[in-house]
Amino acid sequence: MHALSSHTLINGVSSDQVSVQDRGLLYGDGVFRTLRLQDGCLQHWDRHYRKLQQDCSKLHIQCPEQKLLYEELLTLTKRGPNGIAKIIITRGQQTAHGYRPVQNLSPTRILKMVPLFSYPGRYASQGIKARICNLRLSHQPYLAGIKHLNRLENVLAAAECDDPDIAEGVLLDVYGNVIEGLRSNLFMVRDGELVTPALCNCGVAGIQRERVMEWADTYNVSCRVRQLDLAELLAADEIFLVNSVFGLWPVHELSGRRWNDHPISMQVQGWVNHAQD
Repeated sequence: MHALSSHTLINGVSSDQVSVQDRGLLYGDGVFRTLRLQDGCLQHWDRHYRKLQQDCSKLHIQCPEQKLLYEELLTLTKRGPNGIAKIIITRGQQTAHGYRPVQNLSPTRILKMVPLFSYPGRYASQGIKARICNLRLSHQPYLAGIKHLNRLENVLAAAECDDPDIAEGVLLDVYGNVIEGLRSNLFMVRDGELVTPALCNCGVAGIQRERVMEWADTYNVSCRVRQLDLAELLAADEIFLVNSVFGLWPVHELSGRRWNDHPISMQVQGWVNHAQD
């Protein structure tokens, strides 16, 4: 199979350099999306673009046209049929000093394609070992749900996961509510019902979270979005994590609790990994 090496476009030009005056670099002033290229197809592209557009709108950043981004991504896909695409949109370059953004800046668009990550097959088939991170997510309702560039909390929490057997961390907020995985959205199963944490104050609302809720609606499975504490999570019948890169991983071990059977997780996994839209 044709190998895919890392390649980056900045504003449509092959480059790996961004201006020191770019607000994305200076202040984390921007948003991003990560999506999978599978057999030459950008998976769930319309969903990803819709979320990108929504996040840009929330931050009052001009979102590039869908056609432009898609065509630029296609030039990167020519380097191989499989990979991981990352789209970063910053507010743009600004010569004036300070946090206050200048009106009508031209956004910077950064598109990067890297090879698919290689994960052990047992993560998807048998489940992963996860840990509860010590770092607690702060509350900022205005930014809740947005995939913005300010990811220091995730960086610091990820630094805790230095055990190679730990595949993912679970993040709680400052009040001890379960929120999400380090790079994923979280669901638990209890008595046949799905529950996923409410993201009213913090966390990122990924497109796979949205798709799992659609699976539940399609198959008449109850799915509730609500506050979830750690004790309730550890009493779950099943736990699984989803994102656009690895799809769905059941949780096999967390905080000393083990789960060996993942029947509903496996049903959802088929939808997450194979259903196209």
